[in-house]
Amino acid sequence: MPESLSRAVRWDTVVGALLVVVLLFSLGFVDGFGNSLNLSFLIGNTLPIALIALPMTLLVVAGEIDLSVASTAGLSGAVMGALWNQGMTIETIIPLCLVLGAVCGLVNGLLVTRLGLPSLAVTIGTLAAYRGIAQIVLGSDAVTDFPTQYLDFAAGRLGDTFLPQAFLPFLVLLAIAVVTLHATPFGRSLFAIGAAEEAARFAGIRVKRHKLILFVATGLMSALTGVFWALHYASARYDNATGLELSVVAAVLLGGIDFDGGKGTLGGAVAGVFLLGALQNVMSLVNVSAQSQIVVTGVLLVISVLGPRVARQIEVARAGRRAASAPVSKAPAPTS
Repeated sequence: MPESLSRAVRWDTVVGALLVVVLLFSLGFVDGFGNSLNLSFLIGNTLPIALIALPMTLLVVAGEIDLSVASTAGLSGAVMGALWNQGMTIETIIPLCLVLGAVCGLVNGLLVTRLGLPSLAVTIGTLAAYRGIAQIVLGSDAVTDFPTQYLDFAAGRLGDTFLPQAFLPFLVLLAIAVVTLHATPFGRSLFAIGAAEEAARFAGIRVKRHKLILFVATGLMSALTGVFWALHYASARYDNATGLELSVVAAVLLGGIDFDGGKGTLGGAVAGVFLLGALQNVMSLVNVSAQSQIVVTGVLLVISVLGPRVARQIEVARAGRRAASAPVSKAPAPTS
């Protein structure tokens, strides 16, 4: 197993174990956590983060980031509401919103790959731009009268279980993302790009094309999230998903994806997503304020960046001590 992957797996194990501990503690000691309605709310409220986290993981592995994802989702929802008000059918609106999201991602990708601009700066700019366009499109209106069957699918549960109906499509998308990242040449090339971009380019990997594909995929999934958000909460507004980018980045980094690129697994990212979702759910149940929840998310973001780095430094220090304490073998004296 490659060293980078083994480190990611060790961090994945920590995050996965912490998720299990949080779930067991909450089931035993937090009133209302274990009832099916709350568990359904937990998963349903976490799905927007989880959906965007799938392409975001691939993007961060390749050494880039997209902070405009929440604004793209908000723009998608705003366009969805505006077109619905104009009498267009929902079956036509949803594909148009997905195309819009892909275009938003394409704009980000072209600015990064063709003009050589840093993705952090570019997507901070488009974060503001896309949200401003969303407000122009829909204004302060809230559109709520979407078709009942779509609202039921986005907010309904599978039979008598606590699983949302939308969880099944997420599992399909998760499987596609896992195979893409961990079982295809394209995915392996992303690790190479994130670890050493120049070396990857000299090895024949089409770095700019790969990154452009990732930005388009991230925009597409952000738009899908915006559609889901509007249907799940039965409200299309220009400010939908505001601040969601912080939760997505925190969850992805918490799951062991290295911010510098080249390291991490989708399993760790998904564990980080649901750990963050479980903590937010528990905090809501015990009446922690929304402002305090944002503080906790920010602290987790800092920990998720520092944690793997500190673990690697400790590992390097231990390896150095072992090497220093190892006995030095003497070469045998030459025989005459």
